[in-house]
Amino acid sequence: MTTEILEKVQKVFANLSVKEFMTKEVIYVKPDRTVAQVKEILRLKRISGVPVVNDDNVVIGIISIEDIIKCLENGTLNESVSQHMTKNVVCISEDSTLQDVIKHFERFRYGRFPVVDTQGRLVGIVTKNDILAAVATRLGLLYLHDERRKEVLEKDALNRSLVTGEEIDKKGADFYFKIDYFDVNLAGIGAAQLKKFLQSKGIPENDVRRVAVATYEAETNVVIHSGSEGEIFCFLTPDRIIVRVEDKGKGIENIELAMKEGYSTAPDYVRELGFGAGMGLPNMKRFSDKMVVLSEKGKGVVVEMVFYINNK
Repeated sequence: MTTEILEKVQKVFANLSVKEFMTKEVIYVKPDRTVAQVKEILRLKRISGVPVVNDDNVVIGIISIEDIIKCLENGTLNESVSQHMTKNVVCISEDSTLQDVIKHFERFRYGRFPVVDTQGRLVGIVTKNDILAAVATRLGLLYLHDERRKEVLEKDALNRSLVTGEEIDKKGADFYFKIDYFDVNLAGIGAAQLKKFLQSKGIPENDVRRVAVATYEAETNVVIHSGSEGEIFCFLTPDRIIVRVEDKGKGIENIELAMKEGYSTAPDYVRELGFGAGMGLPNMKRFSDKMVVLSEKGKGVVVEMVFYINNK
């Protein structure tokens, strides 16, 4: 996020409380953990740093990738976190506003800040991406739903193919990926892994490319627009590839409108902030042979795409 965008966001949402957009389920470590253990946590959770707390849950330090790199260089990975953590931690009070948070980012240039109560106990963590998500959600750009699909979604559609109507066993999917992150910079990890999987199965390169592009668009939608985690399922048959992407986020208010090229729900002043609201649905439809989208308020979006395999 650029400083210019932060300044414009600050003017519009200056009094938004940090409690409204911080991440409350914080991954943290105790000081007696080894640096090697933290390294593994960061790898598995795809994060770049974690707070260190004592037995009273008071923040006493923070350890980041930079600290781990130094340990790698010095051969001290097996030493305790307390020996290598940054001890002078800059924290944000739980009573802070968005304006206060932005000032912290501008002053200290850190990637994250622990949020603490009056006793210094950890209650959350905030990143620049949390600010992005808060602003987008507040503006209602991502509040989308389709009432006409309510009856379908309330039945057992999630256990049937949206294209053929046949029952599907998601537990028996040939490929599965959980979208468990909210950083747009990570969007595409699932699509990349699916691409490698299809290549390992000998699927023609052109079909692999079509699947990868469409899945990337769907995965990015989950990360940016849903406000929830998501899942990617892939089912292989001799003549087709079926990709299904689900989330339980905010949904799509008007699918027909969202399918139009250049469609955006963002007003002009929001675009000036650097945010858009394109859903990528036209691109997904263009690269797949068949596509069905279902959505309802509070029950997220289900996208199913079929790609016929060209073995010629």
